Amino acid sequence: MPFANFKVPAGTLTPEQKAQLVTRTTDLYAEIYGDRARATTMVLVEEVADGGWGIGGDVLTLAKLQAG
Repeated sequence: MPFANFKVPAGTLTPEQKAQLVTRTTDLYAEIYGDRARATTMVLVEEVADGGWGIGGDVLTLAKLQAG
């Protein structure tokens, strides 16, 4: 079963954008593995709380992402 997990900052995507991630990711897996993969492709879009993640030891917040 193909599986994709997107972790995004909370509140940065609309429901329509999340649906687009699911649809386009599923389409991509079907393009690569064949249409038989479509029915079993799982796409998970997880919203991470502000300050709940970081890169290189630096805690990221939405304010930092928008500033830089």
